[in-house]
Amino acid sequence: MEIRQIKYFMEVARREHVTEAANALHVAQSAVSRQIAKLEEELGVALFIREGRVVRLTPIGKVFLEQMERAMNRFDDAQRIIEEYTDPERGTIHIGFPSSVAAYILPTALSRFRRDYPNVKFELKQGSYYEIINSVVKGEVNMAMVGPVPADHPKVAGTILFTEKIAALVPAGHHLADRTAVTLNDLRNDPFVMFPEGYVLRDMTEEACRQSGFRPNVSFEGKDMDAIKGLVSAGLGVSLVPEITLIDSLPRATVQVPIKEPDMGRTVGLIVPRDRELLPTEELFHGFAQAFFDRLERFQN
Repeated sequence: MEIRQIKYFMEVARREHVTEAANALHVAQSAVSRQIAKLEEELGVALFIREGRVVRLTPIGKVFLEQMERAMNRFDDAQRIIEEYTDPERGTIHIGFPSSVAAYILPTALSRFRRDYPNVKFELKQGSYYEIINSVVKGEVNMAMVGPVPADHPKVAGTILFTEKIAALVPAGHHLADRTAVTLNDLRNDPFVMFPEGYVLRDMTEEACRQSGFRPNVSFEGKDMDAIKGLVSAGLGVSLVPEITLIDSLPRATVQVPIKEPDMGRTVGLIVPRDRELLPTEELFHGFAQAFFDRLERFQN
């Protein structure tokens, strides 16, 4: 089994088309077909169901792809370790994040880090909360900044950087907009703007409403924080959002109102895989982030 065969296999698996994969790899289509045939012969199993040049993974092909993605990620890590070993201040950090930390938290940390380590490069991967955790598990990234930090996850370990409040975001003309604080029960008859099902802030909101004795009426859904804010700004409902997402970016025609009951908040921090060591440059950022947010929290208090 050769690295070249694995790379050809993975490209075809992603594109489900031999010719498109060959074009992306800048090799002849016949070369791709030949190497995959040799790989299948060596393994003794069919990895693809062929329909002309269009292909689909067999069940065992899907298993093999998952394992090879992890193996190739480890191979890439090994190459990066060698490159970073002599100078971790010139390495590359792959970090994942969901939209709720994209507007203020992560950019603030990256900007400050780059002042101390200007030669470090970053490759960023954005996705939903659960997608990003899965990316760490699979080795697509070795680190992610998320909120909340998962507790007792079998495959990732978390470091809490700080804790923040969840606030109500309501249209400016809302009957509770002039309140100094509200209870979640005060909003029970309002339409809610939420993330789609499967997003962690949706789960947190629904659980808090359940504990307050009602099920929220979801009027609209948005897949990122800007969409949520825009829908509230348009007067289409109320929403619960982390306070830090409103720093320097409170939408027009909206009001932020603290929630006094229940006490709603979330942890924000870094997650890393339990079964892999961080690369030298990643270790550098991990330690920096802990110290940076610790100083920030002490200054704010």
